[in-house]
Amino acid sequence: MSAAVTKDPFSSTASLDANPFDDPFADPDSVNKSSNYSQERTASRVANLDLREQDLERRERELQQKADTIRKHGRNNWPPFFPLVYHDISDEIPEASRPLITRLYILWLVLAGTLIVNMVACIFVLTSGGPDGVKDLIVSIIIVPLISVLSFLLWYRPIYNGYMKEQSLYYYIYFFFCGWHLAFSLYMFLGIPSTGSAGIIQTIQRFSHRAFVAGIFGAIATVGWAIQGLGNAFYYRQIWTHGTAAGHTMEKAKSELATQGARAYLTRG
Repeated sequence: MSAAVTKDPFSSTASLDANPFDDPFADPDSVNKSSNYSQERTASRVANLDLREQDLERRERELQQKADTIRKHGRNNWPPFFPLVYHDISDEIPEASRPLITRLYILWLVLAGTLIVNMVACIFVLTSGGPDGVKDLIVSIIIVPLISVLSFLLWYRPIYNGYMKEQSLYYYIYFFFCGWHLAFSLYMFLGIPSTGSAGIIQTIQRFSHRAFVAGIFGAIATVGWAIQGLGNAFYYRQIWTHGTAAGHTMEKAKSELATQGARAYLTRG
């Protein structure tokens, strides 16, 4: 009787620190799982915020680098080691034409690489006793900077500007000079001795004389001439079709030349 009287009928076994709104009949395991899930979601959000912060910092660094480059060289960004022109396919070329211009740029890089390999091959042609090795070496050295620069300015840059501005003048500059480049590529592919080319004829001669190093480099150069030549021929036809469909004519090109003058070769339009 005394025990029943001394017990407080309003007392609670729950702690004062407990949430009064918790379900008293909730399963403890379920509560723990819910708590763990909440912690995982919080950790995931924190990780996403960290990634976003890192991405923002990266973009800030890139913008700062661009700003530094612009202050130093103006807007020019190519070539990277000594900027002379502005070149940014993703920024200047319409989205539908970017894949084409990117492939043309890659073909120009293949051309530049082929010129260097061709020069190395001519060095080994000379050391392996080639009868016209001296002539081949001299010419191959000269054409490395000459053809690299001229090809960039006279056919790659005009078609870059052509797709950026859709002006007839740039298209016809490209058609003229790229046509000559295709003939040059065929000439270099043949590899006639004393022409500065380590093409197919020179390569066969070096292998027949067991000059394998010269032959291997000559074979690489021959493949390079073939790849960039065939690639440019393929895109030449595609660009011709596009230019015709877009209404670019020689009359329009002459009119634009009279308006813009020779600066069309070098400017961004």
